[in-house]
Amino acid sequence: MDIRIHEPEADAAERAAVDAVLGAPVSAWVGGERDIEAEGHSSILGGHAARAGRDLLLPALHSVQERFGWLPPGALNYICRRLTVPPAEVFGVATFYHLFSLTPRPAAVIHVCDDIACRVNGAEHLCAEMEKMLASKTGITWKRSPCLGQCERAPAILVSQAGEAPRLFSQAPVASVAELMSKLDAAASNGEGPEPLRQSVPQAGQPGLRLIGRIGRVDPERLDAYRADGGYAALKRAIELGPEGVVREVLASNLVGRGGAAFPTGRKWEAVARAPARPHFVVCNADESEPGTFKDRLLMEGDPFAVIEGITIAAYATGCERGYFYVRGEYPLAAVRIASAIEGARGAGLLGKNILGTGFDFDIELRRGAGAYICGEETALFNSIEGKRGEPRNKPPFPVHVGLFGKPTVINNVETLANVPLIVSEGGAAYAGVGTSGSSGPKLFCVCGHIHRPGLYEVPFGRTLGELIEMAGGVPGRKRIRAILLGGAAGMFIGPENLDVPLTFEGTRAIGATLGSGVVMIFDETVDMAGILTRIAAFFRDESCGQCVPCRVGTVRQEELLARLRSGRTFGSQTDELALLKEIGQAMRDASICGLGQTASSAIESAFANLNGMPGRNGA
Repeated sequence: MDIRIHEPEADAAERAAVDAVLGAPVSAWVGGERDIEAEGHSSILGGHAARAGRDLLLPALHSVQERFGWLPPGALNYICRRLTVPPAEVFGVATFYHLFSLTPRPAAVIHVCDDIACRVNGAEHLCAEMEKMLASKTGITWKRSPCLGQCERAPAILVSQAGEAPRLFSQAPVASVAELMSKLDAAASNGEGPEPLRQSVPQAGQPGLRLIGRIGRVDPERLDAYRADGGYAALKRAIELGPEGVVREVLASNLVGRGGAAFPTGRKWEAVARAPARPHFVVCNADESEPGTFKDRLLMEGDPFAVIEGITIAAYATGCERGYFYVRGEYPLAAVRIASAIEGARGAGLLGKNILGTGFDFDIELRRGAGAYICGEETALFNSIEGKRGEPRNKPPFPVHVGLFGKPTVINNVETLANVPLIVSEGGAAYAGVGTSGSSGPKLFCVCGHIHRPGLYEVPFGRTLGELIEMAGGVPGRKRIRAILLGGAAGMFIGPENLDVPLTFEGTRAIGATLGSGVVMIFDETVDMAGILTRIAAFFRDESCGQCVPCRVGTVRQEELLARLRSGRTFGSQTDELALLKEIGQAMRDASICGLGQTASSAIESAFANLNGMPGRNGA
């Protein structure tokens, strides 16, 4: 391919940032020095070999962004040469993600979450303070951000500083920029040790916990501590069972995906194990971006080896030699902990060649997203790993047949994989005995909003919504509950009359709701529900990838309609507008390529159906 690249050329620092990921160039055809005697008029590195590295595009962009705070055009041109990718395609990928910038900006950028959980905990006040504090400052700026996955510690900010790794900071009201930076430096020096994690997991230390029992108790950075607490016994047991035996146990467990789709995990594994095409891949989907959700972040930060063991067992059962761990870009500590766990497992012979002396070869590569909710959709995530825009693919074919790099692929989220060692250790039938016949095992719930003890809670399926809220201390100030959002922005609003609903797939389905990703967000009687709904509509408008018309246009029209209702300047009567809202939602459900468009109206329509009209402040 004849790649035409115009000025400017990359300088030494820009080349070094790219080479840190791609290695030194071996040919002038891919950005190196020309050696006329060695190369003549042909390339040492063929085009196919160069383009085989396309999946390193996202890591290369991350390296440049973190070094300079933005993506200089010289560095982008150098990436094009190194990977033999046309500039238009690199530009298309770079502009897809909101954490990347193609224009110069200050070295420090503060991303302030103004999504729904942070909104009800003072985010708008924090944004106003940022506007005042930073109006006359140089070298630092701020911008609004969608959910940062810190909902239990809202309001949250993410600070990106050129030359440094990004840092998350929560419960963030401050009086000055100096105080903010001082707190950030203190947080960086103290680290996110056991105490902050314990604050996010109110049950930490309680007996009987199965998924979060190690958080705050076992050092997440020490493999020997994990093994002393029973870690990697499940992998040994899996090898005793053999691949088919492991799949049988997972099938018997009735485990379903914990990311929201609730597809039977054993059926997915069985399909990949039987697929004749080779190689097979396994992917951990840690692009947890649903507003209100933070369970996967806490599992990665607090018990990373359990997730690595789960993905290793999945690979063994389905015949995979390569795995990818895709962590959302807004989770810097989780990425560090997972990278450390991968390195530790590899050093102990638990990843790599001939694992535990059995002839089983398997290794994992870490990939980081860059701010795109759509990449939580499995096929969009595949495209992102492959160095393309994170746009969903049409299905069928399904990933179990044509997935990552066009090969059979197992993809599960973090919580799903964290259940796998439990199933293998105790047996699928015993695991299925926990919970209900239709919803087996323990379940993690992200409780946030107007609640006394926000955080991550583990309960067996079947506990009621009211019992979970009581565990979390109820609503502060003895205020009444106005609404409860189940499943996040793509979920459903229900009223306080549903507190007796069992937290199971079948129980929530019976009231027309969904468990989704495990979000339970509480809103008290003071909430401006109209403001919450317009923020949800803005979220889906911003996060639509724009690939299909129903979603690209429908999310905009939905937001416009809510703005009309809120202002009172409607097209016709309110009844006419609500009928149009239903039509827009139905069109998106029927014709959108992926789940984003299919669920973009769910929470909004449920608010009108279940909360008695256009919900305003105090229910007005």
